[in-house]
Amino acid sequence: MARDGAARSSKTFNPSPGKESSDGRIGNLILRSLPRKESSQLLPLMEFVRLKLHQVLHEPGEAIRSGFFLNNGLGSLLTTHPDGKTVEVGLTGNEGFIGLPVIFGFKTSALRVVTQGEGTAYRVEVDTLLRMLPRCPELEKQLQRFSMLLGMQSTQLAACNRLHEVTERLARWLLMSHDRIGNDNLPLTQEFLAQMLGTRRASVTEAAGALQKAGSIEYSRGSVNILNRAGLEESSCDCYQAIERQKKRWQDEVS
Repeated sequence: MARDGAARSSKTFNPSPGKESSDGRIGNLILRSLPRKESSQLLPLMEFVRLKLHQVLHEPGEAIRSGFFLNNGLGSLLTTHPDGKTVEVGLTGNEGFIGLPVIFGFKTSALRVVTQGEGTAYRVEVDTLLRMLPRCPELEKQLQRFSMLLGMQSTQLAACNRLHEVTERLARWLLMSHDRIGNDNLPLTQEFLAQMLGTRRASVTEAAGALQKAGSIEYSRGSVNILNRAGLEESSCDCYQAIERQKKRWQDEVS
């Protein structure tokens, strides 16, 4: 597995994801925001890794041994129930970090984190990260800010899952995933979408059919192709825009 020591010295807080990087370059926006002094200390201690579709990065209740700064791809944060059912309560792409509980002194997470699609990341051992945080104040600040973004997103998604129809929620979910994956084709099955949305497969089929009839997506076995993003935004509930507005508001406050 390759390692990479390149870094940028931008000091801006930018939680909006962009398209990067499958070849070892830095695509993670937290890492790209670090001053050179911090990145030069941190990056040699991290490992560039390739992530597979539906790879489990953390399990609930298990010790978190590694954190992941995604370069590209998508991580789903899932709450699991004793009967095996799961509901997605958060999404992160290259704007964030997987393993947040450890920066607040916790060793485990209540959530399962699963990748959606192939991607790459910089993996760091938890002990290494905790040792470096006192020497990297900008990194610590960016991780704390991202934890607020993720908490805000999870709160909005909890309300969304309770209040809105499946078609609206599916449109919102596709928009959020599209933002992070950066590809119009999303490798998704009915069963997986049902798990993400906490609903029945039949409901997903009906919702996807409605979006396809409207010309927003093309839905086939195992994949969704986004044809009309504006149409998806029209079909989505207002939760997508609510999340984006708050992200922009916080970004403006710290710029």
